[in-house]
Amino acid sequence: MTATASDSAPRTATTPDPRRWRALALLCLAGFMVILDSQIVVLALPSIAKGLDFSPGGAQWVMSAYLLGFGGLLLLGGRIADLLGRRRVFMTGTLLFGLSSLLCGFAWSAGVLVTARAVQGVSAAVMAPTALSLLLNTFEEGPERNKALAIWSGSGGFGATAALLIGGPLTGLLGWQWVFFLNVPVALLLLILGPLLLRESRTEARTRSYDPAGALTVTAALVASVYAVVEAPRAGWLSAQTVGLLAASAALALLFVRIESRSTGPLVPLRLLRSPSVSGGNLVVFLLGSCAFGMSYTLSQYGQDVLGYSPLRFGLCNVVMPATAVIGSYAGQALVTRVGPRPVAVGGLALVGTGSLLLSRVPVDGGFVRDLFPGLLVFGPGLGACAVAGSIAALTGVGERESGVASGINTAAFQIGGAFGVAVVSSVALSFADGQAPAGLTTGYRTAFTACVVLAAVGLACAATLPRGSRRPSPDRAVTPSRARS
Repeated sequence: MTATASDSAPRTATTPDPRRWRALALLCLAGFMVILDSQIVVLALPSIAKGLDFSPGGAQWVMSAYLLGFGGLLLLGGRIADLLGRRRVFMTGTLLFGLSSLLCGFAWSAGVLVTARAVQGVSAAVMAPTALSLLLNTFEEGPERNKALAIWSGSGGFGATAALLIGGPLTGLLGWQWVFFLNVPVALLLLILGPLLLRESRTEARTRSYDPAGALTVTAALVASVYAVVEAPRAGWLSAQTVGLLAASAALALLFVRIESRSTGPLVPLRLLRSPSVSGGNLVVFLLGSCAFGMSYTLSQYGQDVLGYSPLRFGLCNVVMPATAVIGSYAGQALVTRVGPRPVAVGGLALVGTGSLLLSRVPVDGGFVRDLFPGLLVFGPGLGACAVAGSIAALTGVGERESGVASGINTAAFQIGGAFGVAVVSSVALSFADGQAPAGLTTGYRTAFTACVVLAAVGLACAATLPRGSRRPSPDRAVTPSRARS
């Protein structure tokens, strides 16, 4: 089909897409669905393990299989979107996510569910960075894009909040299958509205290079590192398995850098990684993810194992954190526009560390208002503000040709950081727990919260090294949506 004149003309900063805010709403719905799915499954995991007769410890693979597919293919998913067309790849990922969610709900055995979750992770690895790349190419760099990124981050907070509110009742009333069926109508809505609201864009290149050697090595490196971290609490951090996998991941990463330095069409242009803003912003996002996921995991264990909260009660109590994170993201984008990402990232991580420190004092007979609410009230705004500041820093000055892979790096940093954080705090809690009695478990969880303080402190030190201001893209690399296609 031939594009219309208005669609085929390149857009500039003076002619923004009039559909951009409706397109943003659609992209945020996709982000909402991905976050909702990852959080709601945590609440349904005990029912899933019982319903499908998972072996002891086997239920963790419902989460691990998803994380391996998601974390391992994020960079490749973003690059494919750059080359084949971001809208096309986004729609393909959405279709695959809906179908794999349907298979998860109808799973008749543990093996089928784990396999379907791996496919779901792969589809999310295509959807998430592509949605963020579409956002970058819809909004010009500056205050408007900062606001869009805050709304994008806020949609994740709303997804986490919704998961906590509906996960327990949905599992209890309709069964665990419905935490997966819930994704299907959302995916259908995205498939219907996507072609109407999203512009097609892709890297304009004479030849398309998929860099198969680079794609293979970086995917293998990410899968090896994620698997090592996920299994470390069980196998031991100094076990032959963990050390061997991490060593293999490091060797593959070095090989990847060598391949990229010689490739005419690299998967990840090394100039991206050399940028202080890009590398520093992603490091901050990695450590923020470690602290956020680690704190949430520890809080869930403490609330249900020590305080005896039901999934519903725990979800209602924990709502304060994602809700205040949404507020923090909106305040953070306004501050970044005025003072730059560094002060906002530093302040956000200071709040995250303070909230973790308050939670590290929880007693064995704790109460929500007295012992949990103050820490969550401080943690939430810091999480939202730092997430926006870190993402803005990591994506500032990235050219249109690299927006997909840059979005993949940014998304991977948070997700893999989260896996690392959960592995660290679960290992710490297990090492310092004094038996299985509530008092002994509380000792371990308090130490795990302290580990979150340490992660936040390291992140704060990294945030302090971010560049002061925003680096504008050079004229030949400016992020402007490419010629639309229909």
